[in-house]
Amino acid sequence: MSVVFALATPPAKSAICVFRVTGSGCHRHIKQFFKRSDFEFGRFYVLPFYVGNKVIDRVGFLLFKSPKSYTGEDSFEVHSHGGLGVMSAITNSFKVAGFDEAPPGEFTKRSFLNNKLGLNEAESLSDLIDSVTPEEMKLSANSLYGEMSKKISFFAAAIDEIRVRVEAEIDFSDEGQDYYDENLLSSLSGLMSELELFIGGCVNKKEASQKNNILLVGPVNSGKSSVFNRLLGFERAIVSSVPGTTRDMIGSELFYESHSFAIHDTAGIRKTDDFVEDAGIKISISEIDNADLVLGIFESDNTKDLNFFDSVCENKPFLKIQNKIDVNKKFAVFDCCVSAKTGEGFDNLKKLIKESFLGRSSDKKYNFLVRDRHEHLFNETKKNIGSALKVLQNNDSLELAAEELRLARNNLDELVGKKYSDSLLGDIFNNFCIGK
Repeated sequence: MSVVFALATPPAKSAICVFRVTGSGCHRHIKQFFKRSDFEFGRFYVLPFYVGNKVIDRVGFLLFKSPKSYTGEDSFEVHSHGGLGVMSAITNSFKVAGFDEAPPGEFTKRSFLNNKLGLNEAESLSDLIDSVTPEEMKLSANSLYGEMSKKISFFAAAIDEIRVRVEAEIDFSDEGQDYYDENLLSSLSGLMSELELFIGGCVNKKEASQKNNILLVGPVNSGKSSVFNRLLGFERAIVSSVPGTTRDMIGSELFYESHSFAIHDTAGIRKTDDFVEDAGIKISISEIDNADLVLGIFESDNTKDLNFFDSVCENKPFLKIQNKIDVNKKFAVFDCCVSAKTGEGFDNLKKLIKESFLGRSSDKKYNFLVRDRHEHLFNETKKNIGSALKVLQNNDSLELAAEELRLARNNLDELVGKKYSDSLLGDIFNNFCIGK
C-alpha cells in the first residue's frame, strides 16, 4: 500500500496539531524533513522541521517500526504548532515527498487489514469517537478493548466443538463410535441460553445515541426564540418584537453536564391569515407528538393560553416556563421562571430538563453498543443454533444440524471481519474521521 498522511486534529488554529504518516517506505523520507535519520523507535523527539533548508517550526516527532504501530506498518507522527501556515507548509512537504492524502478511516482500515483490530473493534472505535454521554463511551469502550471479541470467540469455539461432535457422528457412527448423546443436546441448549443472555446485554447504537427531543411552544411574542438562544449560549434563532417572526421549526443541540439534547424552537401559536406563518404553526402542533419533553414558554399567567397548551400537550411531559421576569412579576403557576434577557433562572431550567429525562430513563443496564450489522448477525446466529437444536431434538438428519452450525459459525466470522466484502469495508470506514 502507498504511503499516506493526514492531519489528525481539526484544520483550525490551535496550540498543537498532529500529522500521522503510515506506509512501507515512509521512513526513507525522514532525513529530508529533519536533516537526520538516527532516531530510536517509540521515543519522543523535539527538533526542527525543514522545508528545503529552512526551518519552519520546532516539532514533536515519534517514529514507529512495523508491526509495532497502530496500523501495523512503518509509521511516524509530527506534532507541530497549530498555525494554519505551519499546517499548510507541512502538508505541502508531505505531498512533495510523494505521500498521498489519506481518505477517512484509512489508518484504522490498515490496522484491520494488518490484523491489529477486529472489524467489530474498528467499528467500536468510530462509536467511541462519536460518543457524547458517559454511558455511550463506556459501552463503546467495552467493545473496543476486547470484551465483545472475547465473547464472540467463546461462542465460536463452542459452536466448533459441538459441530465436530455432530460431524464425527455422521462420519464414524457405523464404526461403533458414539458421539451423539444427551450431553450434545445439553451443550447446544446451554449455548443457546448464553447467546440469548449476551444479545440481551447489547443495545443498538441508534437507540443508545437517540437524543432527547425538546420542543419549545407557546403563544407569539412570549420569547421562545430568546429562551432557545439563551439555552444554547448563542444566537441560533432570529429574535424580534414583531409577532410571527419564527415561521418554521429551528433545531440545534444542547449539552448540559454530559447530557445531550436536541432542542427545537417553533412558531408562536395564534390565529393568522398569513399562509406561511399558519403552516409554521401547524408544524409546531404536529411536532408535539415527536417530542420527549415540551417546554411551554409564556409571558404571563393568561388562563386561556395555559389551558390551551395543557390540552395540546396532555399526553407529553410538559413544563410551563414563565419568561421575561426582568419586567414582569413571577407567577406561582409556573414550573420555572426565567429571564432570557438577563439569564436569571436558566440554571434551574437546565436542571429541570435534566431531571425530567433522568426520571424516565430505563433501568436496564447494557454491556455493549452494537450496530444494525452486528444485531442482524447475532440474530442470524441465534436462528441457526435454534434450527440445529430443533433438528437434534427431532432426531432429523444430522447433516442439517451440521449445516446450521456451519452457518452460525460463518456469521460470527463475518462479524469480526474474518469474512468481508470490499463494499462492507467502504461502508464502515468512509464514516470515520480523516486521520483515523
